[in-house]
Amino acid sequence: MTKSNSISKRVYGRGSAPGKIILLGEHAVVYGRPAIAVPVSDVRAHATVQPGRHGTGIVIHALDIGRHYLLDAVPPTDPIACVIREVLAHCGLPSHLDIDITITSDIPIASGMGSGAAVATAVVRALATALACPLDDAMVSEIVYKSETLLHGTPSGIDNTVVAYERPIWFVRGRPPAPFSVGGTFHLLIADTGVPSPTRTTVGDVRMAWERDTERYEALFDAIGELVQAARSALQQGDALHLGTLMQRNHTLLREMGVSAEANDRLVEAALEAGAYGAKLSGGGRGGNVIALVAEEQRAPVAHALEAAGAVRLLSTTLTPEDAP
Repeated sequence: MTKSNSISKRVYGRGSAPGKIILLGEHAVVYGRPAIAVPVSDVRAHATVQPGRHGTGIVIHALDIGRHYLLDAVPPTDPIACVIREVLAHCGLPSHLDIDITITSDIPIASGMGSGAAVATAVVRALATALACPLDDAMVSEIVYKSETLLHGTPSGIDNTVVAYERPIWFVRGRPPAPFSVGGTFHLLIADTGVPSPTRTTVGDVRMAWERDTERYEALFDAIGELVQAARSALQQGDALHLGTLMQRNHTLLREMGVSAEANDRLVEAALEAGAYGAKLSGGGRGGNVIALVAEEQRAPVAHALEAAGAVRLLSTTLTPEDAP
């Protein structure tokens, strides 16, 4: 191997970021109500930054989708190009650096697990490391939020926040995210319906419905906000049974809002019939993921019921008191 080839293989920076799920509060969080979200560290996005060929500029390799392109060849509306340019601007560096950025992810796409935010966060962290330009969690979240607006139109900001901080958080739009303690162990199963969740569409549809019937939707948002407040107390007290009941109520309100779908409802019903404490859609809705809160001894039967009801992929995550700061 020649010296130049050896240098070209040297890694300048690495970054990774987890998936996420919203426990309660999606959609209402866009309108100022609280939401609770947690990272799902079992699935992650990864990015590496390596020296590129002289004179090529910044080349992005999105391996999972087989896309390879120059930063300068895409418009500012490209989410990954957006965060790269934001990092460069923040660090006071030009965009004609000769580097390769390689991206991989095992987070399901269009399923409400924050895949876009995770990829953007991994890129931001890898690039900041390569450029020796440290960014704190708040700045990472701020940069990634700009890419989220390109993906989702009017995002709540919850995806970029929980992914960047990688902590269970209490989130109210416009306020600093607040990690909080959980008082017990909570086992969650995450079931993929196999139906892509069109978050941008559902967020837009809810906004149009809110504009047509503001009073009704404000009442729905208020009801969800109250459930989220109660859920925080249940988590802090380690009360899985009460949390499950609140999750069921939240799903009912999301159905009334028009963001559920037959695939979501079928998995929710299957989980409950198999003994889950509670179950609901998570994220944009109309597909994507359903989450089920289960006792340890019910994990296997609920997982089997979800698969029998059509779940195409199952993930799990566990919240423990050690998750809290």
